[in-house]
Amino acid sequence: MFARTERLLLRPGWAEDAPALAKAIADEAIVRNLALAPWPYGLDEARAFLDKTADPVLPSFLLLRRTAGAPELVGGAGFGRTPGGGVEIGYWIARAHWGNGYALEAGRQLIEIARTMGLPRLEAGHFVDNPASGRVLEKLGFHPTGRTVPRHSCARGGEVPCRLFALDLAETDEVLAA
Repeated sequence: MFARTERLLLRPGWAEDAPALAKAIADEAIVRNLALAPWPYGLDEARAFLDKTADPVLPSFLLLRRTAGAPELVGGAGFGRTPGGGVEIGYWIARAHWGNGYALEAGRQLIEIARTMGLPRLEAGHFVDNPASGRVLEKLGFHPTGRTVPRHSCARGGEVPCRLFALDLAETDEVLAA
């Protein structure tokens, strides 16, 4: 699956993306805020991630900034299963691109993809020591569930408090139609 926004191309990762992926994500300040990425993160980890069989139901994307020349990898985003079985979104942005609104732009596109897929609800979470991610979720229309739960972080090697959010897509469709 591919998607395009005003500034981004969302597409699956390919084997030849490994060097750019390793360079973009190999930053402890990024990886420590992701549940599944290990630290340190290098070329071998990028290759392993890109070699995984893609989930046809819950896609993941590399985020590439569209330019007049070759697109530039700025992050990643996608869908996954929560520990409770719900569908969640996740995202990361390379440090050089923080503050440009790419997480919000990619998140909006993920919500549109979820609507197209007929999903009734999305979930998300952020580690409590990463409030910037919580602000992105709130701007996307997610609401705090009032729950903070332990979630494993591969990079940190243990459980980290994670604040949970949810977005009822049927509700947001009704609001948008009004």
